[in-house]
Amino acid sequence: MKAIRVHAVGGPEAMRLDDVEAVTPGPVEVLVRNGAAGVNFIDLHQRTGRYPVPDIPLTLGMEGAGTIESVGDQVTNVKPGDRVSYVMGGHGAKPGTYAEYACVPADALILLPAEIDNVTAAGMTLKGLTAQYLIRGAYPVQKGQTILVHAAAGGVGLLLCQWARLIGARVIGTVGSEAKAEVALAHGCDHIIQYGREDVAARVRALTGGEGVPVVFDAVGKDTFEASLDSLMVRGTLVSFGTASGPTPPFNLFELNPRGSLYVTSAGLAWFTRSRAELLERAGELVGLIASGAIKVPVRQQWPLAEAASAHKALEARATTGMTVLTI
Repeated sequence: MKAIRVHAVGGPEAMRLDDVEAVTPGPVEVLVRNGAAGVNFIDLHQRTGRYPVPDIPLTLGMEGAGTIESVGDQVTNVKPGDRVSYVMGGHGAKPGTYAEYACVPADALILLPAEIDNVTAAGMTLKGLTAQYLIRGAYPVQKGQTILVHAAAGGVGLLLCQWARLIGARVIGTVGSEAKAEVALAHGCDHIIQYGREDVAARVRALTGGEGVPVVFDAVGKDTFEASLDSLMVRGTLVSFGTASGPTPPFNLFELNPRGSLYVTSAGLAWFTRSRAELLERAGELVGLIASGAIKVPVRQQWPLAEAASAHKALEARATTGMTVLTI
């Protein structure tokens, strides 16, 4: 089968389309013929070595969607022909989703309705589950609250903005350009702040009568950490869930006290989907909202599997909005 593999950590040139040995499902696994794979910043971090990986060569990809071709002899919850999506990592899919096939534990699968095609599913599963656990679990957003979402025109950002709007919250979003501002405003964002052109915390204070926001959702990391803290109201919460600009800097915990007895958490999907029941609960709400059209999944960039390096270059250049997907 064909797969995109990294043979040495480095730039996009480290990625190659290889012929690799076909995978075979174990007793509690299924073989998925991938139709599409989502592209995420974690893929870039693994490729560059920022996030250590156990084995090289590495098949990249954390998010996939396709059709089940065969099942292990102990699998009873799905069958060949079912359309599914899944997230790698804590649930153990292998080798990675930038491949024609993957073996996935049956307990990690999400059944897809006819209303959601493979491209949409590959764009929504990891990012959508992330949005769900952030807004329902890491910090349950309430109607009438004003929240701050960094990278509001990114994949998770656009889902967070729409979800918060459904709840009845007011959303302030940060973006890097006028074009990205238009995209965020079209997907539930109420107010836009542009990095580099405005003081983020000062603008947030102005929009909240000087009070600040109860929560900041921050996938950017190093470049936004201080502004995120300075945007919080007394006893507010910073939810850090990504490091697109680099790891957050070292921080003296006591600084949270004079800033207003703040809270900071570093959140990850694996800790919010620790059981099959929890995964299905979160996925059920996500799939229902997308299948009904209440939340849109803007897949705005697509490349064929063989051109995965081009997708990585675009993501690194901050030249994308919404979801980026590889078709297989």
